[in-house]
Amino acid sequence: MLPNNRIATHPGKILFEEFLKPLGVIQVTFAHHIEVPLQRVNEIIRGKRGITSETTWFFSEAFGATPQFWINLQDEIELTSKRPQQSVNRLITTTKWLH
Repeated sequence: MLPNNRIATHPGKILFEEFLKPLGVIQVTFAHHIEVPLQRVNEIIRGKRGITSETTWFFSEAFGATPQFWINLQDEIELTSKRPQQSVNRLITTTKWLH
C-alpha cells in the first residue's frame, strides 16, 4: 500500500542501509562486482537516480532478491513522489461494470 502523506523510501537508501552496509561492501566494490559505473551506484544511493530494469537484474543477481522486489521499490518512489495535488472523481461506479 502506498503512503498517503509521505514519499516512499528511495531504493538507493534501501540498497545502502539493508544490503551494502550490513555486508560491509563499499560502493566501489559493489559497482565493480556488478560491472556498472561507480557513478551509477553512487547516484542511486544518493537518490539522484532511479533503478532501471537492467539494474534490477544486476541487483537481484548480486543479492538473491527478485527483480520485482527492486522494481516495486522504484515504482513506489515514482508513484508517491509524483502524486497529483488534485483528485479526479470516478467516471463510473464499479457496480456498473458488474451488469
